[in-house]
Amino acid sequence: MLNDFSCSCPVYIACGYTDLRRGIDGLANLVKSQFQMDPFQRALFLFCGRRRDRIKALYWEGDGFLLLYKRLESGSFHGPGTRRRCRP
Repeated sequence: MLNDFSCSCPVYIACGYTDLRRGIDGLANLVKSQFQMDPFQRALFLFCGRRRDRIKALYWEGDGFLLLYKRLESGSFHGPGTRRRCRP
């Protein structure tokens, strides 16, 4: 997904699933509430849908947000499932 996205920044993955109908403002609010972080920092935040075949990424570029969306034609993304399985 992010092969051409060169970013030497921290990457944070949301545990569990996220309602991917959310746009930039909704995901930025999740960064504040779920990660307890500032969405305007130089970090990449990843959110996965319930079926785990779609992912959204939110990144602040300094003058605006970049919202990336990827849908797999087959297979699924692997990562932390439920919040119980996540480590702080």
